[in-house]
Amino acid sequence: MFVEAIEKTPARIRPFRNPGFAIVPHEVIAAVDLGSNSFRLQVGRVVGNLIYPLDSLKESVRLAAGLTPEKVLDDDSQTRAIEALSRFGERLRGFDAKAVRAVATNTWRVAKNVPQFLPKAEAALGFPIEVVAGREEARLIYLGVAHSMANPGRQQLVVDVGGGSTEFIIGRQFKPLQLESLYMGCVSFSLRYFPGGKVDKKSMKEAELAARRELQTIVYPYRETGWEVAVGSSGTAKALVDLIEQNGMSAGGITRDGLDSLKSMLVRAGNANRLQLDGLRPDRVPVLPGGVAIMSAVFKEFGLEHMVFSEGALRLGVLYDLLGRYHHDDLREATVDDFMRRYAVDRLQAERVGRTAIGLFTQLVPDAYSESNEDDASVLLWAARLHEVGVSLAHSSYHKHSAYILANADMPGFSRRDQVRLSRLVLAHRGKLERVQPDVTDARDWLMIFALRLAALLNRARDGNAELPVLVAMSAHGFNLQVEAGWLAESPLTAAALDEEVRQWSGIGMDLKLKTYKQKAD
Repeated sequence: MFVEAIEKTPARIRPFRNPGFAIVPHEVIAAVDLGSNSFRLQVGRVVGNLIYPLDSLKESVRLAAGLTPEKVLDDDSQTRAIEALSRFGERLRGFDAKAVRAVATNTWRVAKNVPQFLPKAEAALGFPIEVVAGREEARLIYLGVAHSMANPGRQQLVVDVGGGSTEFIIGRQFKPLQLESLYMGCVSFSLRYFPGGKVDKKSMKEAELAARRELQTIVYPYRETGWEVAVGSSGTAKALVDLIEQNGMSAGGITRDGLDSLKSMLVRAGNANRLQLDGLRPDRVPVLPGGVAIMSAVFKEFGLEHMVFSEGALRLGVLYDLLGRYHHDDLREATVDDFMRRYAVDRLQAERVGRTAIGLFTQLVPDAYSESNEDDASVLLWAARLHEVGVSLAHSSYHKHSAYILANADMPGFSRRDQVRLSRLVLAHRGKLERVQPDVTDARDWLMIFALRLAALLNRARDGNAELPVLVAMSAHGFNLQVEAGWLAESPLTAAALDEEVRQWSGIGMDLKLKTYKQKAD
């Protein structure tokens, strides 16, 4: 599995000091928002803590329209997506990998064939694509809105009607207080209730009632939290503002009366394709009825009379989140710390395991903190800090509980792929390796699993041993492990555990060669 062995024999593991990430902020960064209706690319210039827009692209892909009843993306929708991503990829050619972040939303979350489609999509774009959870999408949307509002100090209700889902956030300043994502969007509702663009009173009423039923699950806690201003963001809100303002239905923003007028016009027209209004863009026509029905339901359930529009949305939030990572204000660090507190993790043990794991990993990968490898080192350290979150549920098979929590909990800042990787590492840190073997396809992940397993094993006594006389290196088909003979002779439990570890790696067809060495006298 490993073609080349590391020639240089590393030093013993010593207390780990994080050398810091040598990240230099890029002058130009980019965000790619792969929504259920539209794909958008935003390029911005970084000046201090601010981002100034430089360029943007939009493609009306309508990915959700290609989702079959069996929740599979059809060939036509995949082709549209790949073509759009290829054009984005051309614009991003030459960008550093660290300067681009691509996030995918609801349709990517629900489509069953996304695991097969995602590699092709990433190849077309030329950058990794993160499929984010609904609440993570909501957090990024709010971050974008908060950075675009003149007075983010007022408590805001933000509503973002997308193609396949609608996000609801209450926040003040740059901190969200409530986050929710509901499975209803302008594309899915238009297809379900207004096929072919046909609109009548019955279909409009049914769509609006369906949206109100979804909203009833969140209305009470949101009203209890309260807000001072309602804000709409993204394509549906922008289209409604344009139509209502340009056709004299409102002096500014979206109003309840303006929505009622727009609904009446749609019903009288009988079909969205026959609607003649100033400001109505052709690409918005197929999804307009669904968007109107959802927004009308929002106004009624939340008791709104007026909503302002914000140009800030998911893509701007992604840019500012990326900028935060450059400035070492990575939300993922805060999330890990919160999980450690929430699940009462033994912080001293987590630190011991993390220090040892990173020490082992840097023996295997001497440039672990280079720009190309720092993500792996971060993930390994987070896995070490979180490997015992499952102990709060039960000590028996706690690694399985830990893995389940990390795979399924809302973890702000983490993509679904990040969470799956964390979960896999934690599941593999003890027990049978054959359990994770089918899912580990990256050789680097085996290095991280080895480092985490050995770190947990060596720190099993939880005694704060600051220096462990252990040397590791890669071999052609696995690992070489050298342990100081005297120390091992005094640690019979560890010796037995290491023998079992040799058997575990052998069971999946990999070598772990255990040898002892004698400590040289000073």
